[in-house]
Amino acid sequence: MFIYMIDILFLFDSLLTGEYLGLTGAKINGSEMLACGLATHFVYSKDIESMEDALCQAFSSNKSLEFAHESDVSRIIKEFVHNPVLKEGSSLKRLEVINHCFGKDTVEDILSALEKEATRMDDKWITNAIKSMKFASPTSLKISLRSIREGRKQSLRQCLSREFNISSRIVLRSFNYNDFYEGGKAIFFDKGKNFKWEPSKLEQVQDATVMQFSEVVHDDRWGYLEIPDRSHLKSSKL
Repeated sequence: MFIYMIDILFLFDSLLTGEYLGLTGAKINGSEMLACGLATHFVYSKDIESMEDALCQAFSSNKSLEFAHESDVSRIIKEFVHNPVLKEGSSLKRLEVINHCFGKDTVEDILSALEKEATRMDDKWITNAIKSMKFASPTSLKISLRSIREGRKQSLRQCLSREFNISSRIVLRSFNYNDFYEGGKAIFFDKGKNFKWEPSKLEQVQDATVMQFSEVVHDDRWGYLEIPDRSHLKSSKL
């Protein structure tokens, strides 16, 4: 269960929304999170404290039980839930175009499809998507696309391990990858100017290198991700 509070924006999956968010860095709000399946309940931030008090009351009234009954928790949360409507300008009202473009096999094909759509439609979100992708590190775009698509076939444990490996490789500058630090320098010191990505073009990024970022880091300076076993925990039906 994921409860969304109205004053939070979610960055970075229903259909191909994952590719869209991951490759463009677009932000989505609560109604959009509900629409694409990233959240199950929408509660206004002003009601959170009242909802917490009601949940605590349910727990305290069941002192003989370790947990309040799921039906009680679900009932209480539903008392505070709202059903927001997607705004007309929401990118999720363009899912047909998103699925068409971001369903392509490669980052190059995705960008090409977006540019073709932009020639026949005057829409701010597609212009922003193209701008964001052309602004980003070519290597990072390819790493992100592969990670998103690999994740669809993996368990949460496998996804966490993969993301840890990728982050480790980036921080350790494996394979002479320096774009993470280059991006930080350009944003914080050069004020968003003079990005010097290496390689500088999508077609120059080797698939073999992208695949290596997911491999476990064997380095004495670096640890391994240890994920606690949660198989014994009961799954919630909320």
